[in-house]
Amino acid sequence: MEARMELTDFERVAPAARAALTALSKAATDNGLDKALVELIKIRASQINGCAFCLQYHLQLARKAGVPQLKLDLAAAWREAGVYTEREMAALQWTESLTGISPLGVSDEVYQTATSAFAEEELAALTAAVVAINAWNRIAIAYRFTPPV
Repeated sequence: MEARMELTDFERVAPAARAALTALSKAATDNGLDKALVELIKIRASQINGCAFCLQYHLQLARKAGVPQLKLDLAAAWREAGVYTEREMAALQWTESLTGISPLGVSDEVYQTATSAFAEEELAALTAAVVAINAWNRIAIAYRFTPPV
C-alpha cells in the first residue's frame, strides 16, 4: 500500500490537530506517569488497531525509555506473559478496554482494577494517553503513514 500522506504533510496541513494531540499525549507524563508505561500502552493500542506507523514509532520510543525487550516482545500476550507488574497489567487492561470499547462501556471490574493501581489524577492522565494514541492510530491508518525506519 502506498502512503496517501506522510506525518510531515499532516503536520503541515493540520498543525492545530497535531498540536492538540501532542498536548493530550504529553499530559500523561506531565501528570507523573512513567514514560516507559505510557509507551507500553501506546504499543498495545497500536497493535490492537493494526497501526504499523504508530507501533514502530512507539517501539523506538519505548526502547529509548528503557522498556525491556521481553516486555515489548510479549505485549500482545501480556496476560499470560508473567513479566508485567500489577500496575502495567492494570494499564494494559484499561488500554484494551478503551481501545476496543463495547456498547456496554468499560466494566466495573476493569475500572476497579485501574483505580486500585492508579491515583485519580494518574488514571485521568492514562485515559488521555489512550485516547490520544487511538486518535493517532486512526489518522496514521487513514493516510497510510509510512512506518519510521
